[in-house]
Amino acid sequence: MLIEIIIALLLGITAGTITGLIPGIHINLIAIILLSISTTLLKITSPLTLIIFITSMAITHTFLDFIPSIFLGAPDEDSVLSILPGHQLLLKGRAYYAVVYTLYGSLASLLIILFFTPLFIYILPILYPYIQKIMWLILIFVSVYLISTEKQKNKILWAFFIFLLAGFLGIASLNMNIKEPLLPLLTGLFGASNLLISIKQKTKIPPQRTTKLTNIKISKKSIARASFATVIASPFTAFLPGLGASQAALIGKQFLGKKSDQRQFLFLLGAINTIVMGLSFIAIYSIQRTRTGAAVAINQLIPNLTISILSLVILTIFISGISSFFIAITISKQIAKNIHKIQYSKLSIIILTILLIIILLFSDFTFQGKLLSLLIFLTSSTLGIFTILIGIKRMHLMGCLLLPTILFYIL
Repeated sequence: MLIEIIIALLLGITAGTITGLIPGIHINLIAIILLSISTTLLKITSPLTLIIFITSMAITHTFLDFIPSIFLGAPDEDSVLSILPGHQLLLKGRAYYAVVYTLYGSLASLLIILFFTPLFIYILPILYPYIQKIMWLILIFVSVYLISTEKQKNKILWAFFIFLLAGFLGIASLNMNIKEPLLPLLTGLFGASNLLISIKQKTKIPPQRTTKLTNIKISKKSIARASFATVIASPFTAFLPGLGASQAALIGKQFLGKKSDQRQFLFLLGAINTIVMGLSFIAIYSIQRTRTGAAVAINQLIPNLTISILSLVILTIFISGISSFFIAITISKQIAKNIHKIQYSKLSIIILTILLIIILLFSDFTFQGKLLSLLIFLTSSTLGIFTILIGIKRMHLMGCLLLPTILFYIL
């Protein structure tokens, strides 16, 4: 059994590395696919082995998925906010530094997950029934707060308008009865829109600087401040539906203060991204709620986790996280050394084509299903481009998930 678990851990890290580097592929999608074929897999292995594989794959993915979002501008919904500071550093030849800052955050998050685990186990079950009764109020408050972070009045109105448009698009997409509606929706809003803008602007990537890891420094004060902001903002997204790492990061940014820099924000993003995934596994044990697709898969495999299995999951989180840190460092350094040799516009077209193929591949086999998926993709891409052009934070596009969730709890 031990050898089987070790193999599952290594295979999970390998799979998470691959999924993290492929633009548009979210770990939740892979977890659900694994769950759909679990009947076959369980004939050759145990549920525990699959849980170890899914956990290690999911955690590894959170370390690696900032690489395509920073170097290529093709994020998933959890790393979307890294585009702005990450792309700025890319154009300054410091994309490798940007990736390293997110990795420092993800590495620090392992200790934060350990800190929150006993709170989730002993306190969250007591509070959650009361939280659930006012869930819609909490989500409305968070949505209004995030919209209000726009500094100009006219931009606040635009943000509210974008939030509603994305919300209605999300409601329409989720009610079209097609396979994987979130894939074309989120890919269009956050991935294709940025790529199309890059193609139009004919962005050129300058040579990227790399250095020894020890030369990329962030002060202890900055780490402490970013860690504090992470502790405040991240735990709620592990069990509140509709809220993701991007919303938690924007909330956490308010605690960084006005003097915060790109390093702190990227550290914050990396930490929250991993914490949301890690704590979602703890939430299965504490309140029997599944916040992520990976958590859904684990809950289906073993509905009632024991403390011994949970301990093994936590150990897997740590081993996967530490391993992924060094894997991501190595890969990002190689990409940084060579990306300036590639024409960015052509690369963007290739990535856009890959995203389109992925959407069609995972949509229904029927012509109507593929047509509807394509329609969602084109509509969401248009809305994403419009949001970029008017200078509104694309985080408000997460109304595509928040508004349907709010209405679900109200109705």
